[in-house]
Amino acid sequence: QVQLVESGGGLVQPGGSLRLSCAASGSISSIHAMAWHRQAPGKQRELVAVISSGGSTSYTDSVKGRFTISRDNGKNTMYLQMNTLKPEDTAVYYCNIVAWGPRGLGDYWGQGTQVTVSS
Repeated sequence: QVQLVESGGGLVQPGGSLRLSCAASGSISSIHAMAWHRQAPGKQRELVAVISSGGSTSYTDSVKGRFTISRDNGKNTMYLQMNTLKPEDTAVYYCNIVAWGPRGLGDYWGQGTQVTVSS
């Protein structure tokens, strides 16, 4: 089994910051790409940021310059530092990894954490 546990979501005022964490555990031999996705009410899930095993990063245009994705390979943990938050960042944020698990290379998802940006 592979488990992803997200934390760090919550309510923040516009202009504020939050840091999301995603810890992977279980039968993982190695993790390839790690990513954050989000889904706002009534909208499709979108890819927010991705980081490769080598540390290369990519962001959706709407968060460039405000969000930073990072990972700690020794802890199998990924982070998303979110600064200058806007109301349109409100969504459920999901972590996602591509990793070698008990059934080979697989795509794994966390349960999601709510981020609400409101005054």
